[in-house]
Amino acid sequence: MTVLRHRLAVPIAISGTLAAVHLGAQAVGAERVADLSQMTLMPALAGVLLRATERPRTPVVRWTLAALGCSWLGDTVPRYLPQDSAAQLGAMLGSFALAQIAYLAAFRPWRLRSVLARPWGAAPYVLLAVAVVALCAPGAGPLLPAVVLYAGLLAAMAALATGLGPLGTIGGASFLVSDALIALRVFGVLDRPGQDVAFMATYLAAQALLVAAVIRAEDPPD
Repeated sequence: MTVLRHRLAVPIAISGTLAAVHLGAQAVGAERVADLSQMTLMPALAGVLLRATERPRTPVVRWTLAALGCSWLGDTVPRYLPQDSAAQLGAMLGSFALAQIAYLAAFRPWRLRSVLARPWGAAPYVLLAVAVVALCAPGAGPLLPAVVLYAGLLAAMAALATGLGPLGTIGGASFLVSDALIALRVFGVLDRPGQDVAFMATYLAAQALLVAAVIRAEDPPD
C-alpha cells in the first residue's frame, strides 16, 4: 500500500490541481480557462487509474477507462457544437450514456453485493431519477426519450456501484446529484448562482470516487 501511494502521489497531485483550476475558473467566470481545463480532467483521472494498475489490466479496469473516455467525449464534443442546440444536448447525453454503460459493465461482478440484490434496494435511486425526469419533461421536448433512457442508466449505475463499498456508493450518488443539477438547469427548472460550480464539483467527486473504488476493490467475486 505504501508503494502504491508513492506511485500515485504525482498523478493524484496533477489531477487534483487541474480540478482546482477548473472549479476556480468557473467560480470567477474565467470561461476560457474553465473550458480548456475541463478537457484535461478525465485524462488526468485515467492517468491515476493506469498508474495504479498493472498490465495486463483486468476487464474492470478496461471498462472503467472506457467510461472515463466516454465522459471525456461528453465534456469535450458539445463545446464544438452550436450552443444550446439539440445536437449539443444529444452529444452530451449520448456520450454520458455510453459512460454509464461502461461503468455498468465494470461494476457487474459486484452486483450480488449491491443494493440491487435486495428487494426494493434500488428504490431511492429509481425515485430520484423519476422525480428529475418528471420535473424536466416539459422542457425536454423531443429529447425526452433520451433523457428517460439516460436517467435509467444512471440510476442503475449508481445502484450497482454500491457493490464496491462506501467509495462506490458515494461516487454513484454524487453522479446522480451532479446530473440532476445539470438537467434541472438545462431544461429550465432550476438555475441559481454557483450551480455550475456545484454540479462540476459533484461530478469530479463522483468520477474520482468511482476510480478510487475500482483501485481499492478486491478481485471481482465472479
